Amino acid sequence: MRLRLMESTLAGGGEKRELPPPFRNPFVHDLRFTTAQKLQIGFMTVTLFPIRLFIAAFMMLLAWPFAFIASVGRSETAVEPQCLWRKLVDVVLRTIMRVMWFAGGFHWISIKGRQAPPAEAPILTLGPHSSYFDAIPVTMTMASIVMKAESKDIPVWGTLIRYIRPVFVSRSDQDSRRKTVEEIKRRARSGGEWPQIMIFPEGTCTNRSCLITFKPGVCVCVVPVKPLMQVYPNKLDTITWTWQGPGAFKILWLTLCQLHNEFEIEYLPIYSPSEEEKKNPALFAHNVRRLMAKALQVPVTDYSFEDCQLATAQGQVRLPVDTCLLEFSKLLRSLGLKRVNWEKLLQDYGKRARSLQGQRLSLEDFGRFLELPVSLELRHMFALFDENEEHSMDVREFVIAFSVVCRPAKTLDTIRLAFQMFGAEQDGVITESELMCILRTAHGLGELKVSRLFRAIDEEDSGKISFESFREFVDQHPDFGEQYLYSDSAGFGSSSPSHTTNGFCADFSPSEQKKLD
Repeated sequence: MRLRLMESTLAGGGEKRELPPPFRNPFVHDLRFTTAQKLQIGFMTVTLFPIRLFIAAFMMLLAWPFAFIASVGRSETAVEPQCLWRKLVDVVLRTIMRVMWFAGGFHWISIKGRQAPPAEAPILTLGPHSSYFDAIPVTMTMASIVMKAESKDIPVWGTLIRYIRPVFVSRSDQDSRRKTVEEIKRRARSGGEWPQIMIFPEGTCTNRSCLITFKPGVCVCVVPVKPLMQVYPNKLDTITWTWQGPGAFKILWLTLCQLHNEFEIEYLPIYSPSEEEKKNPALFAHNVRRLMAKALQVPVTDYSFEDCQLATAQGQVRLPVDTCLLEFSKLLRSLGLKRVNWEKLLQDYGKRARSLQGQRLSLEDFGRFLELPVSLELRHMFALFDENEEHSMDVREFVIAFSVVCRPAKTLDTIRLAFQMFGAEQDGVITESELMCILRTAHGLGELKVSRLFRAIDEEDSGKISFESFREFVDQHPDFGEQYLYSDSAGFGSSSPSHTTNGFCADFSPSEQKKLD
């Protein structure tokens, strides 16, 4: 697969135009330290870190009784009047939380713009979402958020959460997603009676290199929203908590070991939906994202939460940082291939690709193979596999990539399918060059060195291997990628995925996402 896309001249003649490469993988955070930084972290670990951790824990415990008293007797469906003592509790809790963040190194927080009242903008859209430190704006505004229902049962934390009157999503309730949307609508259309709802429209954490697809559900209320941007302009980024990168506790440890952590937030003007956007929540979400991206001066990408699941799937194959498969997944959606049909399509594509026996297809042939008309999106997909600009492609590579995206955790199933398509008819064996084609496509790379791996499997030095020998080798060497592939090839980070769920984003965990869908 190619790391750069080429727009085809078949669009109407003219010169080819090379499209920009895919953005930096938004779901990966590679944190590296200089010797001086390592010494500083070591010193801070035994001096400042324990003090800050103690103060943070003490502040949360101090906030608990105030939140508990203010939450006693509250109705889940109505808002009580903001009497004097409740206003006083609100001020006390904001102060305690600010002291906690100050103790954590967030000494000065730069704020631009102003927070609109709930009657003018009942929804706050916060982005980019990159860490659990994004709770800072929540504690500053005391806005409601969407959270997992299980969070309210956590000692101390659950009481603090209940105080801000979140919208809870229940994993055990099959109808939870619809109820959540209805509750957000009810509050947003209350005329300012309910607190504002702060929503993380990306649905998962990224490294802030771009804004990924906003979930249309966040704008389904089609009411005015107040975009809220946040930036962590620190020289050393210890804040970012993505799927591939440092885990939750390591991020906390490293951040508390910094002398000072900068944080900036900016309120953009209220964005009111047009008549067209009121009829199309997806368009509303798209335009809000474009407005925020322009203000942040970052690109937008059609990568989504589902691509995050692809980038972090735990199979025998680990995707590199610069994989083309995220771009491939995005193009699949743009072609209109619905995820619910992917398994059935994969079986059909596999059978037909096998029958072609390596015959190269033109753009028009590729369209007929997919039963789709020639379009700009199809040309971009075709360009991914037209490596040498020969206006032809091997559709077996498309099927391999499709299999990885369709079932990212089932690596051996993809490899088995590839052996069936590439293997000789009489014995199903493949050569080293064919293994290279299979594995580089499964990784979404332009190049991948497989010689050491092939020689290790081909003990008889026959120049061919079967799927059975490959599977037996994998059973004996479950980390074969680390041992025989990744060390010889560029683009593979050393970080492993962190699958800790994010309390501020109900859709953060892949397993939870499937249960709610």
